[in-house]
Amino acid sequence: MLAASLLRASATLLGFASALPSLPMLQPRVACSGNTASTRSQWCDYSIDTDYSAEVPDTGVTREYWLELTDVVVSPDGISRSAMANGTSIHFHGIRQNYTNEMDGVASITQCPTAPGEKITYSWRAAQYDSSWYHSHFALQAYQGIFGAIIINGPATANYDVDMGTIFLNDWDHQVRPHHLIFQNTLTHPQTVDELFDSAQMYGPPTLANGLINGTNTYKDGGHRWNTTWQPGTSYRLRLVNAAVVIASDLVPVTPYNTTAVTIGMGQRYDVIITADQPPTASNFWLRAIPQSACSEIENAGDIKGIIQYSGSASTAPPSTTAWPVAYNSDNLFRWYLNSTTMQLSWSDPTLSQLLSGKTSFTASDAVVTLPNAHEWVYFVITTTLGVPHPIHLHGHDFFIIAQGSGEYSDSVQLNLDNPPRRDTAMLPASGFLAIAFETDNLGAWLMHCHIGWHASEGFAMQFIERWDEIAGLTDGRALGDTCAKWGEHAQVNGILQHDSGI
Repeated sequence: MLAASLLRASATLLGFASALPSLPMLQPRVACSGNTASTRSQWCDYSIDTDYSAEVPDTGVTREYWLELTDVVVSPDGISRSAMANGTSIHFHGIRQNYTNEMDGVASITQCPTAPGEKITYSWRAAQYDSSWYHSHFALQAYQGIFGAIIINGPATANYDVDMGTIFLNDWDHQVRPHHLIFQNTLTHPQTVDELFDSAQMYGPPTLANGLINGTNTYKDGGHRWNTTWQPGTSYRLRLVNAAVVIASDLVPVTPYNTTAVTIGMGQRYDVIITADQPPTASNFWLRAIPQSACSEIENAGDIKGIIQYSGSASTAPPSTTAWPVAYNSDNLFRWYLNSTTMQLSWSDPTLSQLLSGKTSFTASDAVVTLPNAHEWVYFVITTTLGVPHPIHLHGHDFFIIAQGSGEYSDSVQLNLDNPPRRDTAMLPASGFLAIAFETDNLGAWLMHCHIGWHASEGFAMQFIERWDEIAGLTDGRALGDTCAKWGEHAQVNGILQHDSGI
């Protein structure tokens, strides 16, 4: 539940309103310039050139959103499936959480899971703009439907007529697979982490049933496709999330460029502009989501499609357009480790709790790298010899991609230090390397992990503890302790055992 404490504060203020002197009638605020179809690069006194790490609008507005997770039956593609309440945490993907580390929503690091029947308040400042998403950071809940869109308004690097909002692309299964059974085809018994390695080698990646576009698709004779109607000559902004003119990626504006397809790793976002400029005889077109199959097979992979229809078209037939060819590497199997360590944390004893208790040393399975000094630039090279790409996501920071490629990393690799791309999620190429850099300007315990759900669940992750000696002063120990106490009671009463990495 979001912003509950802010709502209570508002109610308290209203209780004293009658004792205040009369105030002049508030006048409507004059609309500021920019943000029209032809001036998208301007937003009031800000533009795409504004450094939002140093200058942020002070609007004085607090937005409140309430999320309630309940037991439901869902059928996004016509096949019903139960979704049961469990512990949870909510992470706001890509939001830097400047000096609000405890609001990052990561089970086992910034909080204990929120127990069923309980609530938690997340409060943070929207200092960035563009498109992102929130999702559960407990077990594999995010990939079973616990996610939604975040749109923070601001300038754009290209003009457009209509903002269509967020378009989610995600895979879907018809079974609620416990995280500790994800690789077990027979689903007959829980597996330990060690057994999962053997199971992955024996069975390969799991096969899921379907893929969804904005929460819907067909499966056999059921379900329905996402569809929309466009006006000829109109340009549309689509905010693509993996949960054309490309103008933004991961809350970072980029110089626009033209493309026919966009490769989006898990957790990444792209904003694209498409103009409905086909001849008047045009009718229906497919919007295709083509999954990369190295990390998971999808039974219905060739039929993850939505429909774009031109206004005025009388055609009701399915589109007949063909797909653009997209090449990718999907050979070999994978293992789950980062920095030669498999992460294994505890839901009931998160990193922030340990830091508040004065802990300064950690075990190998905590997968900790300490960054003690403020405002230093740190550089990390992540490599893999396995033939599968991994989307690497860092919490608490954007990072600069200073090198990325196939083969082994060596000192001879040319680093890009001239305006390199800045992201919070980047692809580690198959059998390749990814070199990133960021400044230690945001203290806290920050997770870095592969955003493939079962890879993170099986320990493909590490955490940076940044300026550990300052963290306690910015952490509400009482709220953290209350959440952990309630989770502990729930876990004990219901006999809940942890089988995954904790994140």
